[in-house]
Amino acid sequence: MTGVGTGSGAGRAADPDFVRRLQGQGLLTAEIAYWMPDHPSLLQQFIWQTLDEAPRFPALSRFLDHWRREVEATIHEIRIAHAALLKPAEVRLVDGIIRLH
Repeated sequence: MTGVGTGSGAGRAADPDFVRRLQGQGLLTAEIAYWMPDHPSLLQQFIWQTLDEAPRFPALSRFLDHWRREVEATIHEIRIAHAALLKPAEVRLVDGIIRLH
């Protein structure tokens, strides 16, 4: 995507993360609780954030596949939160005036 907007910024490429958000991706936060073999009584946490697409979460799936192959840790629990970062504006007409919320 190039040439987004007008004025002095016209002709520059849009930020790839912004384009991903326009394509429906949102901020994913994954909280992974795990045990390491050398400290089995210590439950540890890892927080990871990326842009991902709900409800399939392909980036999270790739990350967890990598974890299972490469990290010597046993996952106890995964908690995720996902929020669309760009949402349609809420528009309403009040006494003939457009109000944005």
